[in-house]
Amino acid sequence: MPNELIVYILIVIIAGLLSSLLSFFSYFRLKDAPGARLFMLVTLFSAVFTFSYAFELASTSLEQMKFWLNVEYLFMPFIPAFVLLMCIEYVGQKPKQWLYYVLFSFPIVTIFMHGTNELHHLYYKSIQINNDSPYPILMLEHGPWFYVHSIFLFLCLMSGVITLLMQLKKTKLFQFRMQIILMVAGIIFPIIANYFYINGMSPYGLDLGPVSMSVSFIFHGAALLSYQMFNVTPIARDTVFENMKDGVVVLNQNDRIVDYNSALLEAIPTLNAQVIGKSIFDVVDRTGLLAEIILLEKECDYKCCKAGKNAFYNIRFSTVRNKNNYDIGKIITFVDVTERVNLQEKLEILASMDGLTQVYNRNFFMQESERTIESLILNGGNVSIIMFDIDHFKQVNDTFGHEVGDMVLTGISRVVKDSLRTDDIMGRYGGEEFIICLPNTSLIAAYELAQVIRMKIFQTVMPYDQVDIRVSSSFGISSTSTDNGDASQTLQTLMREADQALYSAKRKGRNYVELYKHDFEVIG
Repeated sequence: MPNELIVYILIVIIAGLLSSLLSFFSYFRLKDAPGARLFMLVTLFSAVFTFSYAFELASTSLEQMKFWLNVEYLFMPFIPAFVLLMCIEYVGQKPKQWLYYVLFSFPIVTIFMHGTNELHHLYYKSIQINNDSPYPILMLEHGPWFYVHSIFLFLCLMSGVITLLMQLKKTKLFQFRMQIILMVAGIIFPIIANYFYINGMSPYGLDLGPVSMSVSFIFHGAALLSYQMFNVTPIARDTVFENMKDGVVVLNQNDRIVDYNSALLEAIPTLNAQVIGKSIFDVVDRTGLLAEIILLEKECDYKCCKAGKNAFYNIRFSTVRNKNNYDIGKIITFVDVTERVNLQEKLEILASMDGLTQVYNRNFFMQESERTIESLILNGGNVSIIMFDIDHFKQVNDTFGHEVGDMVLTGISRVVKDSLRTDDIMGRYGGEEFIICLPNTSLIAAYELAQVIRMKIFQTVMPYDQVDIRVSSSFGISSTSTDNGDASQTLQTLMREADQALYSAKRKGRNYVELYKHDFEVIG
């Protein structure tokens, strides 16, 4: 066997091996990605066609060559149809039912015409060995149906190229553009090879199709391995518009990023064109809250910092399925709910505040104080409660009216708030009575603070209609060292003790601070 022929047979075998490897790869690694099933069939049929042609070249008799030629034509006629359907599915379109009938009718007729050629000679006018070549090779005189099949092959491949180029025009991301360019290049090579073969420009009439396929699949292999062809495809590009207000990211079945829109950069600023094909967990902090939300597919509100301010997004998940109802990815939507959350927080603040004095109302004071005491029970520390009211407040209302009474309540609450720490909790207990929770504060420290507040209130002058209004206040204080127990019971006990101390202060003439001892004796 001449060395030239051996080299060409080896090249054809390498092409068949490459086709086989890509077919296995697509079956085990790509599965239900758009276009992958058809790519697997294309490479599988190409492998059988290529290996059969290698056996044809290695044959020494006309009968053997005809046998392997018939094997080739059991698979090769379907390849252009599969290529076109692969391109259509890749760009996210669904072929019409009639197209399947058209695309598969021609290959079936071609197989029939080729298999029965001895009866009509419409596919080959003659089949014989070329005696002018340095090695045995078939010399085929083409009949009319061969040219029909050639036109069908050309139209299928060119339609696939046009379909991909139309998608290329719509696609902006570099990775998608490179995928499409590599696919187009891979399809064009068999077209060129077929042109040379039909026009008798190939050496000794060798069929360049199998070799052109090896070059073609090199491009497809580069797209598969470098740009994750099919595994990273624009499966949701039609629904992810750049002008959407909501941020959207599309992931494939392996949680790799397929696409995203510009609105998502507000929530995930680390996104860029280079992350396409990477795992979403390589982009977000693997140990962070967002990674946990995505991993568990937990629909919830997510807080992040945007332009130095807190922003809130409601994260939602949608499954992407192919026409066979297999999961091929998911769409994660980030809906900006910052206004809603801020409004909700304002409403919660309004619901928790006393409208007149702008301190906590009784219910919210109880909730916050219980939460504070629970923390102190776990970590240890003292807590003190101050209850105070305005002396002879009824006389103020009776003398000057309720408008002045409201002015006094507002002025007194402002004076007291200015004397408190950030962690201290103040509430309006009812009427002219107020209550303060002091975490990490001893009885003596609470007493000293109450004296300061008492003096400030007594010294405060509130002018009204050329009259200077002054009031005084009485205070009752209770304190305890927190230990394992019930925060609610602890708070109730402290409030009851402070209330008893307050009434003792009133009995002693008002404008007075009274302490409560835990031996149940009220002392001055």
